[in-house]
Amino acid sequence: MIAVPDELEPGILRLTANNPSAFTKDGTQSYVVGTTDVAVIDPGPAGDGDHLSALLAAIGDRLLRAILITHTHRDHSPLARDLKAATGAPIVGCAPLVLADDGTPRADASFDHDYVADRVLSDGDTVSGDGWSLQAIATPGHTSNHLCFAMPETKALFSGDHVMGWSTSIVSPPDGDMGDYMASLDKLLGRDDRIYYPGHGDPVTNPQRLVRGMMGHRKSREGAILRLLGRGASDTRAMVLAMYSGVDPRLHPAAERSVLAHLFDLRRRGLVTGEEGGVWVTA
Repeated sequence: MIAVPDELEPGILRLTANNPSAFTKDGTQSYVVGTTDVAVIDPGPAGDGDHLSALLAAIGDRLLRAILITHTHRDHSPLARDLKAATGAPIVGCAPLVLADDGTPRADASFDHDYVADRVLSDGDTVSGDGWSLQAIATPGHTSNHLCFAMPETKALFSGDHVMGWSTSIVSPPDGDMGDYMASLDKLLGRDDRIYYPGHGDPVTNPQRLVRGMMGHRKSREGAILRLLGRGASDTRAMVLAMYSGVDPRLHPAAERSVLAHLFDLRRRGLVTGEEGGVWVTA
């Protein structure tokens, strides 16, 4: 099924890929930004010919200046290669997957290991066209290479998976880092963006309130973990069963990764001791 573009405001079209799931809601949302010339943000998953056709139709005969990538999860970046082949536009945005010192990936199979950027953006770098610009905002946490893109002309922020319109983000170690994630939320809280356009879910029309709520939610989870440890819980699975009893069991493995991310952050701060797959206790 070919996606029909939604015009969210002048110069911003949204197209949703046909990959709905418990983790992507209705599907990954791609954005076409600009009027006389354009950029595409997060083209979507590999092999989705219908979504590629929809993007090309939305671009039409306009110049595609850049294909921007917020992060390299496989539902966001792989279709960039097909879009580049069809248009000649460069792939611009986040850095490739960061590797550990021993050469092994710092992430799991959900990453796009074939991602190559023609230009890697650092915090504050800008891509621009006729009447628009997109500034990279480094927001590590959900992944180590995550970027948001701010559009100063309209005070819109394309928030990728760092802030979504329907759920909190998964933070999965070793690449995902809860301390970085909280710092990135605090960074966004200090901005004055008018609206967020996320990778999944509805636009966020009161972003500062949502970000404060997300930070409070994570602090609440952290407190629950410490209380469970104090009552004798010692492994992540037991914590998930206690903390997420009302959540779809299909999401429990992802919740366990976020609990582990909290534990790693608490260990770094000297509040707990333990190792992945082992026994955790308060310090």
